[in-house]
Amino acid sequence: MLTIIYAFISITLLGAILGTGLAIAGKYLAVKKDEKQYNLERALPGVNCGACGYPGCSQYAEAIMEGRTTELTLCNPGGPDTAAKLAEIMGVTVDLTQEKKVAQVHCCGGKDSVEYAFEYKGISDCNAAYGMYQGNKVCKYGCLGFGSCIGACPTEAISYDSHGLVHIDDNKCISCAKCVTVCPVGVIKMIPVSADYIVSCNSKDKGAATKKACKVGCIGCKICEKKSPEGGFRIENFLASIDYSVKGERSSAAEACPSKCILKNK
Repeated sequence: MLTIIYAFISITLLGAILGTGLAIAGKYLAVKKDEKQYNLERALPGVNCGACGYPGCSQYAEAIMEGRTTELTLCNPGGPDTAAKLAEIMGVTVDLTQEKKVAQVHCCGGKDSVEYAFEYKGISDCNAAYGMYQGNKVCKYGCLGFGSCIGACPTEAISYDSHGLVHIDDNKCISCAKCVTVCPVGVIKMIPVSADYIVSCNSKDKGAATKKACKVGCIGCKICEKKSPEGGFRIENFLASIDYSVKGERSSAAEACPSKCILKNK
């Protein structure tokens, strides 16, 4: 019995000694953060999304503090307000004229509009599905619809629509671009938050092939260029895109588009 009591007392004393030692070490050996670095961290949103190119907000603040980067506009979630705070702390000026960009899916080929090459019964993940002949759709450029981007989004800004495609709510999007990174098809692109229209297609196949694969795919007909010559429409690789730096009228192009893939973004 005494042996057990002595063992208990010994372990308790040892634990107390070690605990005291750790407390002393924590107090005297801790690496103190510079107040400026602390303020940089506080100015960042704390999302730790990695969009800035660093693992988290603390690492980005540390890189700024140590002079490993002078780019103060890398925090997409924080936007211009955060960049302005960082610049104030560092005592520098920063260009805040760039418009915020948000993610959007450039595909409107839902279940009722596209042709399928085969029935996929694997893991419900876009990258897994893409590993099987680049997905089960005949069009190899469209949204696969298995929701990898939904799982990657830290703000629940992405959800399914009635056609089985994913839609991004730009009011919730923090511009972290995680969805862009995780999408194996490249169908999610960053566009200005003020974008009025998008070409909701990503296919680079010739028009005839696109027609066979999807009822709402861009066929590169150039009607958009003709109907809205000041709208910033450009055709490359049989696919229309919009130069958003051009502020011309685009509604005529949307109305005349034979496949109706030019959609209002608001």
